[in-house]
Amino acid sequence: MENTGRILHAPATPARRLLFGATADEDIDATLRFATEVDRAHLVMLAEGGLVARDRACRLLQEIDALRACDFAPLRGQAAPRGLYLLYETYLIDRLGAETGGVLQTGRSRNDLNATVLRLRLRGPYLRLLGEALRLQAVLLRRIPRYARVVLPVYTHYQAAVPVTYGHYLAGIALALQRDVAGLAQAAADLGRCPLGAAAVGGTSLPIDAARTAALLGFEHPVLHAIDAVASRDVVLRLLAATTILGVTLSRLAADLLLWTTAEFGFLALPDALVGSSSIMPQKRNPFLLEHVQGRSAAALGAFAAAVTAMHAKPFTNSIAVGTEAVAPLWQALDDSVTALILARLVVADAVPQEQAMLRRAVEGYTTATELANRLTLTGKTPFRAAHHAVGSVIRAALEQGAPLLEEAAARWLAPPHEAVSLEGLDPASVAQASQYGGGPAAPALEACRQNLRAEWSRQRRQQCAQAQRWRAAEAALDAAVRQLCAAPAAGPA
Repeated sequence: MENTGRILHAPATPARRLLFGATADEDIDATLRFATEVDRAHLVMLAEGGLVARDRACRLLQEIDALRACDFAPLRGQAAPRGLYLLYETYLIDRLGAETGGVLQTGRSRNDLNATVLRLRLRGPYLRLLGEALRLQAVLLRRIPRYARVVLPVYTHYQAAVPVTYGHYLAGIALALQRDVAGLAQAAADLGRCPLGAAAVGGTSLPIDAARTAALLGFEHPVLHAIDAVASRDVVLRLLAATTILGVTLSRLAADLLLWTTAEFGFLALPDALVGSSSIMPQKRNPFLLEHVQGRSAAALGAFAAAVTAMHAKPFTNSIAVGTEAVAPLWQALDDSVTALILARLVVADAVPQEQAMLRRAVEGYTTATELANRLTLTGKTPFRAAHHAVGSVIRAALEQGAPLLEEAAARWLAPPHEAVSLEGLDPASVAQASQYGGGPAAPALEACRQNLRAEWSRQRRQQCAQAQRWRAAEAALDAAVRQLCAAPAAGPA
């Protein structure tokens, strides 16, 4: 098909190699199996509707299935002067003749084919991304009750703030991840729309059955508007945007864990399997997996920026800038995000909290100072701002006197009218367990949070499994439709 009738020659060799590669092998691995799946559904629909003779459709289907069975070996190592799909179609025409091989594109264009292939190709990476996010969340959920009473000072502005627990911290990450998972699912909702049938950009006068091909390919809805079907790639933008937000959550988790594994903090210990050594410094134990989490989790942001830029201000029609160039960074970004999720899960699963170091910093950081101010307000009838100032003065004096415990410093200071203020249970563990309001770390509040997380995790997991099952069922149904079509008595020529 180098001579199309209107164009007599293929693109110049340098351009062809830059755009299509020296051989078609890379594109074959990336897209051709999905394209042939579309072809199979399209041929079944054409034959069922009498638009193509059944025997011709069956010969094409058999040749396509033979190509798939040998992993497209006859096409490998070949140049694709006008792209992979025309190389593949030329092969079918050469094998079966123009009267049979030439009917494949009836009522269809590469434009709606490519838009459909994109959605089919996205299914696997999307399910892997969602699945790894749910696996990380499952690890977090299992560790919330395990570490629900391991006291940890939560930080603001890198300064010890108030006492919480490590389980409480992990629950906060799990909640953020829950929203990220919901965002991924919402972004991928457009994967249920099948563009096939839109043809080049204006539909077709042939009486095709777009609903039939959509169903055979596992889509929920057929094309509704031809221009939108071939012009739009916003599913790419939405999925990259959702993945970018997920990456932000992962990067912030990694930032905390990197800090807490330092000797200066010593809050977390990692096993040898999760650290690396130095090529020159024998004492080093580098938590390098977390640095990879930070790096890989940023890939979606770069891909999103590239895709948005490529699509911006382009005509709302089929466009190579939109359909090809903007989509190109997507695949590596999704793969990198999956890697970041796996690495984060490995670290969270095997990181061991150092309870004494955590507790010691909660004590030395005077993290129960806010609780003392609260008690002055409730028991001593002191306005909170005055109580805040008074406790701050107590801590300043304590530090000047060699930094005694807050309870000791407060006991020296308490006098009328504050002598009724109790210092009982002013230790970090007790204060954490007393903080039951506003989503605090107290056991009842944390358990309610965990139950909410478990219920939503189960719902998302069920949806993921159901979606995967629908797509697998569609593949089986298409195989059955091909078999049934070719087993039926041949009809006359269309």
